[in-house]
Amino acid sequence: MENGILKFHCMGIENGGRFPVRNTGRGQDMSPEFVLENLSPKARTIAITLEDLSHPIKNFTHWIIWNIPATSRVKGGIAAGSKAAGLGNACQGIGYGFHRYAGPKPPKGKKHTYCFTVYALDREIDLSARSVKRTFLKKAGKYILQRGSLTAEFGDM
Repeated sequence: MENGILKFHCMGIENGGRFPVRNTGRGQDMSPEFVLENLSPKARTIAITLEDLSHPIKNFTHWIIWNIPATSRVKGGIAAGSKAAGLGNACQGIGYGFHRYAGPKPPKGKKHTYCFTVYALDREIDLSARSVKRTFLKKAGKYILQRGSLTAEFGDM
């Protein structure tokens, strides 16, 4: 990794905070906006994952999107579809959300911790839209210049 840590803000979600209902499966289930602060000038694409760290299946993937053109701002409300409209060659893979953002939705009476990870890569990654996070990381590994994470909670308790 070139510059190591990628700093970013997830609009409406503070690190260690709580998800707003609009970004969850109990609200509008819309992806939040991301603002990247120190994106490497060598970055060509961005990838984002959302994982449930509290799920019985370790690090259960809710969302994965890759090949977003490198930019300091990724707008929220990304529409469903294997190719994300308006985001160049961006592709949404398979997670809890099949080709779409699927926000937090823990069982009633439970609170889970979720993690967004944003990756900056030096190229596009050629993968099928049927790919999962593990496949993405295996193929993208040596092309990742930076990564950053943010965790937040959602649920009852």
